[in-house]
Amino acid sequence: MHSDDSHKRDFSANARLPGISVLAAVIGALATFAAFVLLSLIHWFTNLFFFGQFSFADRSPALNTLGPWVIVVPVIGGLIVGMMARFGSEKIRGHGIPEAIEAILFGKSKMSPKVAVLKPLSSGIVIGSGGPFGAEGPIIMTGGALGSLLAQCVRVTSAERKTLLVAGAAAGMTAVFGTPVAAVLLAVELLLFEWRPRSFLPVALACAVAGFARSVFFGTAPLFPMQTLPPHAVALFSCIIAGLLAGALASGLSAALYKVEDLFGHLPLHWSWWPAIGGLVVGIGGFIEPRALGVGYDVIGDLLHQHIVLQVAIAILVVKAVIWVVALGSGTSGGVLAPLLMLGAGLGSVLSHVLPGSDPALWPLVCMAATLGATLGAPLTAIVFAFGLTHDTNALLPLLTATLVAHGFATVVMKRSIMTEKIARRGYHIFREYGVDPLERHYVDEVMTRNVDTIDADVTVRDALERYFGSTQQRRAFPVLRDGAVLGVVDRAMLDAVRASAATEALDTPLGSLLAQRSPDTALPGETCRQIATRLAIHGLERLPVVADRESRQLVGIVSRSDLVKLSLSHFEEEHKKERFRRISVGNGKRRFPPVRKAG
Repeated sequence: MHSDDSHKRDFSANARLPGISVLAAVIGALATFAAFVLLSLIHWFTNLFFFGQFSFADRSPALNTLGPWVIVVPVIGGLIVGMMARFGSEKIRGHGIPEAIEAILFGKSKMSPKVAVLKPLSSGIVIGSGGPFGAEGPIIMTGGALGSLLAQCVRVTSAERKTLLVAGAAAGMTAVFGTPVAAVLLAVELLLFEWRPRSFLPVALACAVAGFARSVFFGTAPLFPMQTLPPHAVALFSCIIAGLLAGALASGLSAALYKVEDLFGHLPLHWSWWPAIGGLVVGIGGFIEPRALGVGYDVIGDLLHQHIVLQVAIAILVVKAVIWVVALGSGTSGGVLAPLLMLGAGLGSVLSHVLPGSDPALWPLVCMAATLGATLGAPLTAIVFAFGLTHDTNALLPLLTATLVAHGFATVVMKRSIMTEKIARRGYHIFREYGVDPLERHYVDEVMTRNVDTIDADVTVRDALERYFGSTQQRRAFPVLRDGAVLGVVDRAMLDAVRASAATEALDTPLGSLLAQRSPDTALPGETCRQIATRLAIHGLERLPVVADRESRQLVGIVSRSDLVKLSLSHFEEEHKKERFRRISVGNGKRRFPPVRKAG
């Protein structure tokens, strides 16, 4: 007979999804406007600090004519932001993404209005005064704050608030770079910590809205349009080399960053002064190589298009790495994506002179993506991000190869990524691998015991203790039924408490009367084992009777903790039990490998 499995679905149903999606769409539009405001602030402060003008024109700080006075400018920016963090909100320190992750996992996705205002303002000051950062980290933090604030104004769960926070963060990244698909992948690989329609769809919708709305402020063209020649077969080996070197660069940058952060921590100064010290190093680096200052999108474009000679590329790579690590280690406000893009592109520009197998312009793009993917621990984001920035279809296969090699190198060498190390230093461990929970993919009717020993509701407490909980007791608890309907569950502890009351008449109370004032905890056949495990934990129970429906409460089985543990055992065997089912014969048919079934 065909069993009723109508309750079993590929994805869980969620009636609130449309409403959350509408909110996410609104947040996508707000985050796009916030990105426009942030970039405008960066342009305005750049003109103010380096050119003495009140203007929103997009000008590179490298064009300044300040001479040695350029060293002072980042120090002023660092002083201002240090005071803003000290007297405004300490949350504006750092590059944004770790703070967003911490709010999601450990702060119920709640962010303050101060962050939404002070983060873009502080980042505009830091980057406008020459800080070697990008706008993506601050806009991820700002967009996330906008999503969280809107979510705090409506009645939503913590999980739904997380979805709206991430929707704002991903939409902000879409608005800055015009890469909606990469922003969705960033949400999946770094922020959501789950793969469910309830979160994925609203976030994707927010990115789509931001992608369309972006054209109003920034146009529709890719940020760095280019088209390389198709790679040859020998490019595979070049991609492996590029990936390994990019992974080494990513690992080295991450280690150096937190070493510098530790050094700042030993200074006999309040942390609000650290950004000024970092600004001094930025100023010296900017005096040596002015093109290392600021966001540097123009420099990234020149590196990708091979417009910078080898010696200058090396100088930019070294100076940018030093000032970025020191500035970020000082706890100032700024992002990591744009600096990583420049550093990776600089590495590729150097390697383009020696790596064979393709257009030399391919290697800055490949190393850019590989460095980004290895540093963030988000390879898919980096691959699609590089494609979204350039629309270079011929580069997809080399991007895939090199980025995955770099990611593999980094996962072996580094315990944590640049994103999670900061959170770990605050006492929180984040495990970034996730898969389908065995308790999620199995239902109660698959694991429950169908033949259940029960007690009639008219049996007294005295008789129940003698007949079911005496020396021949076989079950720890029994469902109590009246006409097949569950009234509750009794165990020895409950009945012993009645006996200890010293009231003789209490022992003659029918179990049905004893349970009359209680609302029985039950399970339904169509519920997942995860739901049941949660219910058992919340109520401190060992087992639940399974009923056909809540109204009739007709007993159909019982599910216990041991039933749920068996699923984890099955999952353990899948992961760790090694088996061989076929023998391999070579030569003249002699058996070289015996036909054993090996388990271990």
